[in-house]
Amino acid sequence: MKKEELQGLQPQLYQSFQAVLQQGRLAHAYLFSGDFASFEMAIFLSQAIFCEDKVAEIPCGQCRSCRLIEQGEFTDVTVVSPQGNTIKTETIRDLVKQFSQSGFESNQQVFIIRDAEKMHPNAANSLLKVIEEPQSDIRIFLLTNQEHAVLATIKSRVQIVVFPKNLPLLERLLEEEGLLKTQAQLIARLVASIEEAKQLASQKSFIDLITVAKKWIDILLKQPNKAYVQVGNLVRLAPEKLDQSRLFGLLTVLLADQMTEPRALIYLENLQLARQQWQSNVSLQNALEYWLLSTEKQVKG
Repeated sequence: MKKEELQGLQPQLYQSFQAVLQQGRLAHAYLFSGDFASFEMAIFLSQAIFCEDKVAEIPCGQCRSCRLIEQGEFTDVTVVSPQGNTIKTETIRDLVKQFSQSGFESNQQVFIIRDAEKMHPNAANSLLKVIEEPQSDIRIFLLTNQEHAVLATIKSRVQIVVFPKNLPLLERLLEEEGLLKTQAQLIARLVASIEEAKQLASQKSFIDLITVAKKWIDILLKQPNKAYVQVGNLVRLAPEKLDQSRLFGLLTVLLADQMTEPRALIYLENLQLARQQWQSNVSLQNALEYWLLSTEKQVKG
């Protein structure tokens, strides 16, 4: 990603880090909270460390080092991602061993850990020991979209930087992808990154789910018995776990937009319980049907 694009995505953070670089105050360890251009910022800062043709400490983006870092092929920048749902202890321990070695291209090394909340507790503790004893030639960027799930002792020893979602920009990009304004607004509120937004925008099945879910919520708030019968219409459009997780997010946003309706708040409050049941391996259909029945019972007293 070009630095001009990154500046457009996160203008305030770009300006802040520009000042940090120019003042030579880049910290040894950061936790980037939020997916919106956080990985791109970690890459940009890595380029700033290794760039061969910096201007006012800002990377050129064109030299050999900058290009290799962008392509994920620079020896002294290591990116770690989860294998499945976990970052294994062995993975982090192997990483820690690299900390004691000099870089191949220079004496500097950068380590970027994506989905840091997925580190096994033992892995997090192994990394903690290194963070507690900072080395001037090491930079660590921990990336997460679930800051609450990151080990508290790690959070207390790193600089936390929040990456807010740029909703207006997301909506504009989604409309440029061919979505209606209302569809763009919904997806922008659901996703954590531009990559995810574009992915959903290209999925006809998800656009269909938005259409069906909007109509279903309208029916739910006026004719709950009819909505109960039509739960299967939602379930059919969300066959996979990821689809189902996004459906819960979609229903949350749609109900939040209907707060003038008397039933909406109660349904919204109880939706979290339905999600928890689903996460405990209750089927989507059963979780949604129980949600409707229990909420209507509560409404009627």
